[in-house]
Formats: sequence, C-alpha cells, structure tokens
Amino acid sequence: MKNDSIKIACENRKARHDYFIHETYETGIELKGTEVKSLRAGKANLKDSYAEVKDGEIFVEHMHISPYEQGNIFNHDPLRRRRLLMHKGEILKLFGKTREKGFTLIPLKVYFKNGRAKMELALATGKHTYDKRADLHAKAAKRDIERALKERQK
Repeated sequence: MKNDSIKIACENRKARHDYFIHETYETGIELKGTEVKSLRAGKANLKDSYAEVKDGEIFVEHMHISPYEQGNIFNHDPLRRRRLLMHKGEILKLFGKTREKGFTLIPLKVYFKNGRAKMELALATGKHTYDKRADLHAKAAKRDIERALKERQK
C-alpha cells in the first residue's frame, strides 16, 4: 500500500450544501510558479468557481488564487482561467454529461498529493431551497439523536 501525503490547500464547503454530488474526479491543475507558492500558503478560494469543457479541454473558471507576496512582476491574474489535466476519454464523458439538463462541474477542493497540485471535481446538480432545508432538518435530527444517546450512556 502506497503512502500518499495529502495536504489540503482549500475547500469549497458550501458546494455540498448547494449541490447534489453525483460523481467525483481527481484532476491535475496547470499552474504558474507563483500560483503554486500561494496555493501552498493556503491563499486560494473556490467560492463561485466552476469548470467547463471547451475545444476538448477542461478549464476551471473564477478560481481565485491570491498573488504571491514575494512574487513581484512574476505574479499572474488571480482569476485567470486554469486548465485541468484529465485523460481525453474522461473529458469527453464529462462533456456529454454536462450537456444533459442540470448537470454542472463544481470544484470541491484543491490539495497537494505527493507534491503535485490536484483538484477534486464533482459532477453535480443544483439543489432547490426545500432540498437545502430538508438537509438541515436531517442534520439537526441526527445531532439530537447522537446527543440523546450520549446522555443516556452517562
């Protein structure tokens, strides 16, 4: 069994609240030098970001990576479009899925695996307000049950 060292750089916690996650994929990210340094420092944000397939390649849009403080002239646009690295067959499969009604590609987290930047990409559909409320009620009920069981054991 191989020991994978994983360090999470940033997460999109709100994604699981706003979307139903159907499948997840691990992709590589094409980054510039100062972006990698900023990402290692945890200065990234996935809020409002999404991925889309264009011309047989997959790109992530609106992913914010803050400029590296010691980067000087080598810094890049924080919101630039970044290419994701996947096999051609996977990209074509995702292209077909996103053409179906309601499916979108949402980044869940960015992390370093064995020194390389990776992104967990999810195939998702949006939740309605009543779905979100039902999730909150289920979460509260589960918390109450666990609290009651814990008190009962005392």
